Amino acid sequence: MELQSIKNRFGIIGNSPALNYALQVAVQVANTDLTVLIAGESGVGKEAFSHIIHSLSARKHNPFIAVNCGAIPEGTIDSELFGHEKGSFTGAVDARKGYFETVNGGTIFLDEIGEMPLGTQARLLRVLESGEFIRVGSSKVQKTDVRVIAATNKDLLQLVQQNKFREDLYYRLSTVPIRVPSLRDRQEDIPLLFRKFVIDFAERYKTTPVQLDDEARQRLMNHRFPGNIRELKNLAEQISVLASEKSISIKELGRFLPETSDNRLPMLSGANGQDSHGFSNERDILYKLFFDMKRDVTELKKLFLEVIQNPNLAHQDPGFIKEVKELQTHDMPSSVLVTSNISNPQPVVVHHDIYDHEEVEESLNIMDKERELIIKALKKHRSKRKDAALDLGISERTLYRKLKEYDIDQ
Repeated sequence: MELQSIKNRFGIIGNSPALNYALQVAVQVANTDLTVLIAGESGVGKEAFSHIIHSLSARKHNPFIAVNCGAIPEGTIDSELFGHEKGSFTGAVDARKGYFETVNGGTIFLDEIGEMPLGTQARLLRVLESGEFIRVGSSKVQKTDVRVIAATNKDLLQLVQQNKFREDLYYRLSTVPIRVPSLRDRQEDIPLLFRKFVIDFAERYKTTPVQLDDEARQRLMNHRFPGNIRELKNLAEQISVLASEKSISIKELGRFLPETSDNRLPMLSGANGQDSHGFSNERDILYKLFFDMKRDVTELKKLFLEVIQNPNLAHQDPGFIKEVKELQTHDMPSSVLVTSNISNPQPVVVHHDIYDHEEVEESLNIMDKERELIIKALKKHRSKRKDAALDLGISERTLYRKLKEYDIDQ
């Protein structure tokens, strides 16, 4: 079967080589009973591949069920998958069949397999190896004939190294691996997908579909789309509803695209890149302070080098003296200060360590610098705490806590 007919049948949009290869593997493995592991970021359409494999297999007339392993509580997932007997746990008022029993002869799609508890992984491995399972609270072994397709947006090998996923189950699941490419890896498909989404929206609500001009189309293709196809569809529908014109310029598109930051500062471990105290923004402020100081050090060194090469420069150029004095007011380390009177046309002596390295040798107290920044921000905004917090890049609540912590009366 040709790939284009597969795309038309299942609504797959795109022609990128990575997408075509993933589809080709899915078509080739469909008519077997081999276990398939579909890997890819959230929102790339992994479930669509499971439907393709099932629909092209000999099991296509038998049941298909998709199970999100991450959405089922750990205490009930065994019962959901394998069933339970009456009275096997609190609330088990009747016996119940699990998915592996009800989908016998069909296909079960286990999405987010990396979220599955280790105990359940052992039960799943037995099903894959021998086709046998036991209901919760029972001792009777039952047989099932179910094809398993699993999907994950996590690195399962990394979970194996962290003892959060069984190694034997990983190799049993990944008999045939399929990697679905992210949207940023198939940029050429982004305009096609966007066009499809806006046309679908226009047909649904009897409106004229929006169109992107060339600059807006290129800007859209350069966006990283961390939410992949799901994010692109939401964006297309949002623009269709809120855009003032049907022809979208790059300026109009900028209203809807989220701001992207190229922040390469070191990150602290913890949820969302913050430490347990929520100091992410405050840490960035301190980094900026240190980087600004280092830049000032570099500028001051350049000025000193000019004086060394031309000792009469300081006497001839009053603006030079003013510039150096301004730099010296920025709390510069003592190792880079002039050791003689700049206004005197005598050779300037600079500490030799300046030429050896750029490290700031004087110890810096982070808390003092943070307190100083807060005071400056409050003075700048005339004690308006909300504006000061916004300027500092921290929440107003955090600012209140810092005021109390540093005993700042403003």
